[in-house]
Amino acid sequence: MKEMLKKIDQTVDFLKSRIDCTPEIAIILGSGLGKLAEVIKDAKVIPYGEIPNFPETTVIGHEGKLIFGKVRNRNVVAMKGRFHYYEGNDIDTVVYPVRVFKRLGIGNLIVTNAAGGINTSFKPGDLMLITDHISLFCENPLRGENIDELGPRFPDMTMAYDRDLQKLALESAARLGIDLKTGVYSYCKGPSYESPAEIRALRNLGADAVGMSTVPETIAARHMGMRILGISCITNMAAGILDKPLNHEEVMETGKLVEKKFTELVSEIIDNWR
Repeated sequence: MKEMLKKIDQTVDFLKSRIDCTPEIAIILGSGLGKLAEVIKDAKVIPYGEIPNFPETTVIGHEGKLIFGKVRNRNVVAMKGRFHYYEGNDIDTVVYPVRVFKRLGIGNLIVTNAAGGINTSFKPGDLMLITDHISLFCENPLRGENIDELGPRFPDMTMAYDRDLQKLALESAARLGIDLKTGVYSYCKGPSYESPAEIRALRNLGADAVGMSTVPETIAARHMGMRILGISCITNMAAGILDKPLNHEEVMETGKLVEKKFTELVSEIIDNWR
C-alpha cells in the first residue's frame, strides 16, 4: 500500500508541474459524453500516455486524455476516458485517477456514465441524477490493507452522493427546462450486458439504471472525503425491457443525441456549484 501511495504522489507531482492551479472540480466523462470537454476554455490537454503510472483506456468512446481548464470560469479537470474493471484492470487501476485527484487537492467529483434503463418510465436519451447505488456482487476498491493516508478502514456510504449537490442539479435542470430523472444506479462488472433475469432481479432490489462503471470511483472518492455528484445518461433500455438485443453502437449514438443537453446541464451545475 505504501508503494501505491508513492505512485499516486509521483503522478500528482507530474501534474502539478504541468498545470497553473488546482481545479475545484474533477469530472469523469462516460461513454459518448465526451462533448463536454469541448466547452472547456483555456484547455491544457495531457494524454494519459504522458502521465507517470497512468494506464491506457481501451474502450471505443474513451479517448484517454486529462483536460484542465475552465467551465463557466471555474477551474476543472475532465477525464475523457475512464478505466473499467472489465478491460482487465485490477480495481486499484480503476480508481487510480480519483485518488490522484484528491491528492492533487480536488475535493469535488462529478461522475457520469452511459446506463441501461431499468425503470420502465425512462426512455433512451433521459438523464438520471444518481441518488444511491447497488454493487453487492462486485469488487470493492477498498479491499485489502487500508491506506490510512487516504481514508478510514470502514467509510460510510449513507450519503455517497451529496444531497446538497443533488438539490443543485435539480434546480439547474429546472432552470434549463430539462426533465432530470432521479434513481438508483446498479453497478455490474461487464463486459457482457446483463440478462433479462438479472435485470428483473435488479429491479426488485430497487435499481432504476444499470451500468459497468461509476460505483468503484464513488466508493474511493467517499473514502477520501470527496463530495460527489452522479449523472447517468440512459442510452438504452436494459435487457428484456424491450424485445431487441443490446449493442455498444446504440450507446454511442444515443450519447451523441443528448450531448448538448448533457453539456448544458453539467455546465449550469458547475456555474452554480456551492
